[in-house]
Amino acid sequence: MAIAAAVHILVKTEKEALSILQQLKKGKNFGQLAKKHSLCPSGKKGGELGEFRKGQMVKQFDDVVFKKPVLALHGPIKTKFGFHIIKTLYRN
Repeated sequence: MAIAAAVHILVKTEKEALSILQQLKKGKNFGQLAKKHSLCPSGKKGGELGEFRKGQMVKQFDDVVFKKPVLALHGPIKTKFGFHIIKTLYRN
C-alpha cells in the first residue's frame, strides 16, 4: 500500500491560493504561510498532514500526492473543501 507525507495550505478562493503560491515561489516559508492562511486544522502545524495511505484523502488530493513530482509545489487544486497548495514530502 502506497504511503506518503505532505504539507498543504487550504483556502477558500482560487485567487487566494494563487497569491500564496506566488509568495512561496518568491521564497516565503511554507509553514508560516500555512499557519497564517490555512483553513485546515493542520495549518497550526505548518500544514503538516503526516503520513497517510492512498485513498485516505479526496481523489483530487490523492492524484497530486501520489502522481505528481515530490517536493514541488502544486496548486491551486480544487476539492470540496476549497483550494489547496500541496507539497508532497515523500512517498513509497
